[in-house]
Amino acid sequence: MITEEKKKPSLDLHNPDLYLNRDLSILEFNWRVLQQALDPSVPLLERLNYLCISCTNLDEFFEVRVAGLIQQVEISDPYLEADQVPASESLKNLSVRAHELVEEQYHVLNEVLLPALAEADIKILPRLDWTDQQKGWLYNYFLDEISPILSPMGLDSAHPFPRILNKSLNFIISLVGKDSFGRNRSSAIIQAPRSLARVIPLPEEVCPSGSYNFVFLSSIIHAFADDLFYGMQVKGFYQFRITRNSDLAIDTEETSDLLVAISDELTHRHYGDEVRLEIAHNCPLEMVEFLRKQCGMEKDNIYLTNGPVNLSRIQAIYALVKRPDLKFKPFTQGRPEELVSNTDMFAVIRKQDVLLHHPYQSFSPVVDLLKQASSDTSVLAIKQTLYRTGTKSPIVDALVAAARAGKEVTVVIELRARFDEEANVALAAKLQQAAVHVVYGVVGYKTHAKMLLILRREKNKLRHYVHLGTGNYHPSTSRLYTDYGLMSNDKQLGEDVSNLFVQLTSVGKIPKMHKLLHAPFTLHDGLLTRIDREITHAQAGHQAHIIIKVNAIVEPEIIQAFYRASMAGVKVDLIVRGICSLKPGIAGISENIQVRSIIGRFLEHTRVFYFANNDSVEVWAASADLMKRNLLRRVETAFPIEQKKLKNTLIEDLNTYLTDNNQAWILSANGRYHRIEKPEQSDLISAQTFLLSKLAKKF
Repeated sequence: MITEEKKKPSLDLHNPDLYLNRDLSILEFNWRVLQQALDPSVPLLERLNYLCISCTNLDEFFEVRVAGLIQQVEISDPYLEADQVPASESLKNLSVRAHELVEEQYHVLNEVLLPALAEADIKILPRLDWTDQQKGWLYNYFLDEISPILSPMGLDSAHPFPRILNKSLNFIISLVGKDSFGRNRSSAIIQAPRSLARVIPLPEEVCPSGSYNFVFLSSIIHAFADDLFYGMQVKGFYQFRITRNSDLAIDTEETSDLLVAISDELTHRHYGDEVRLEIAHNCPLEMVEFLRKQCGMEKDNIYLTNGPVNLSRIQAIYALVKRPDLKFKPFTQGRPEELVSNTDMFAVIRKQDVLLHHPYQSFSPVVDLLKQASSDTSVLAIKQTLYRTGTKSPIVDALVAAARAGKEVTVVIELRARFDEEANVALAAKLQQAAVHVVYGVVGYKTHAKMLLILRREKNKLRHYVHLGTGNYHPSTSRLYTDYGLMSNDKQLGEDVSNLFVQLTSVGKIPKMHKLLHAPFTLHDGLLTRIDREITHAQAGHQAHIIIKVNAIVEPEIIQAFYRASMAGVKVDLIVRGICSLKPGIAGISENIQVRSIIGRFLEHTRVFYFANNDSVEVWAASADLMKRNLLRRVETAFPIEQKKLKNTLIEDLNTYLTDNNQAWILSANGRYHRIEKPEQSDLISAQTFLLSKLAKKF
């Protein structure tokens, strides 16, 4: 007799309950950034900086993510993330959390930072606190510098509510009396031009010696608004700001010239659909309702602010106040020891691979390599990808010099790098004028890979010199973002990069790679294969460990692979700066997974993949995060770190991040983070501080 055994039901790893909402995860990252503003161990002006960064991040969140969800609702788009929450419901959840975040931002400003700044003799003076001398100086400033530029608009049938520029500072004003034409006016609008500074420093002649005193532009306009409306009285004066959809709508399949299409679309960016309305908290309800209707906004998208509506502009104070004691200690970026005494970049790279770790180490070796290549008669060709770099860049100057020296220079520019589109259009024009071959990558796929290839003739043979990175070719951000860069003369790696450039600039089949993993072809499957290999090792009783350091983890198949690895007994350590849709700590599913986030002085931007592989460790660095767009809809690279010394360096760095007990946050299954409780000072470990002391020249 055959009896049917009871079978344990198979676990559905597609279950939406196993995933966190990606957009709520973005807000949680902004919340962690804001908490830095409350940390007394952080220098005061840096705390102000963190507050402003959290506001800038929130602006972009509304301009892109919230705008996209609103569009989904409007066109009944059924697309769902792994958590299966419809866009309409997601918008409601985001509104609740975003309102909490905004409320905390203004609490931090008004109750924490402004009093602390005042104690440090850095004051932002409200109108009621101005002395007669200060008021006189400010009135003259208003007459000379502000009033001539303003264009107040009375609202009536001939002057309808104006089209408001994205994220601009505006005022709605209630009036009493008649204007010069004898007309009764009840309200008006003033738009503050972006050319006007939002924070005005007062001169020493009207302030106590040794102190810094500032006044908001909004306070000055408010104080002297009567001068703008002759014969009328200002009864109410309230700030407001509109945030608009700023994503460019470009059909790459239909356009015949991507450069022209993006240039045309940029003219409309500042006037996209409204997605958020910020209004001063003391604005009367009837005026709030008037603005809401004029902007076509839902009530959930109105944010009442107890302070300046454009908080991020307070960041100007950081540069205006010369108080090194209230800022992070300066440091001089280091250089790898093999580059300290030898300035011949080609000779150094021929001898061994060189690993750069920014910002602790300087980005200048990359610039030096390009400069040397541009003037070296043995160099025949240079090829490079540029995602974000800016037109005023030593990288661009070196490429122009190389082209003018007669070398074959090819640059793949990603015109659609969000919010850098305008700079990249100008960059393309500049390079083309210098006879550089400029291409825009592959239709439908952003080119996000960071690659430099130099072809040099040596002893009648072509040698490939490459630089591969996790971050952009941008000397400025290389002082703010953590990134790795690898310089190599490896023949197979060079051939891989060369083949990838051919794929980007020409047509043909998928190139066969010796060492690189590249999206959208082999990177996704390559990672899944390596995760599965760790599962196999764990099931065989061997050592199995995965460490992943990225900016975001969203892609469902990768998350499911991590869940399977955890269930098989693989230890999975995830160091994720921002978005994470994976839920750690679920009994029987993800209890072997820990997700930590490091928030500190520098923006964590490195992408590193570690696989124990039963003591045959593999370490990769990459340009890609673990998101659908990176793995399936972009051109990305992951490159192996093979030389033992460099591989050990990356492993040591990862372990340093895993032992950080100063700037680390741990993710819970409910999507919220808690900061690791700091130990005694003697036991304090900060990954960023340690790497500064290890790699920078002085700290």
